[in-house]
Amino acid sequence: MDSAAEKIRLIAVLLMTTLAVVGCSKDMDDLDAYINQIKARPGGVIEPLPEIKPYEIFTYVADTDGLRSPFVPDTAQAAPGAVGSGTHPDPERSREFLEQYPLDAMRMVGTLEIGDVAYGLVQDPAGLIHRVVPGNYMGRNDGRIVSISESAIDLIEIISDGIGGYLERDAGIGLTD
Repeated sequence: MDSAAEKIRLIAVLLMTTLAVVGCSKDMDDLDAYINQIKARPGGVIEPLPEIKPYEIFTYVADTDGLRSPFVPDTAQAAPGAVGSGTHPDPERSREFLEQYPLDAMRMVGTLEIGDVAYGLVQDPAGLIHRVVPGNYMGRNDGRIVSISESAIDLIEIISDGIGGYLERDAGIGLTD
């Protein structure tokens, strides 16, 4: 019986293969007609590329017509804190703990007065509370604390002016609720 069953399976496989091949060979006349229709269309005209203008070389001469060199800072128009004004960060000063955080990452959470000394209470991003007094430094821009009130800690920061010098600017941290 095995041979009869094998013959039936073989006939079934051959029949299925024949049907699959016949199913794939559909009429492709419509596809051929479409391709011939597209090929029959007239070709389009391709516009020429625009003409490329040659690059004009400019040689800069510094003293032409009294113009200043754009590569040297103009000391007459320099900002008040520019080179030579004396304002600059002290590279020899040892950094304080709160100088590792930007000012906007710290919060003033209160004040504390012990004797004649008024302390500001500052919370760092890790949640630790630090006591600060005028003269301490905090923030990443060499911010020196100049005053502490019940509502704010006022600082003076030293920032770059972008042309090799430094400027002082006022900054502060207000008491948060």
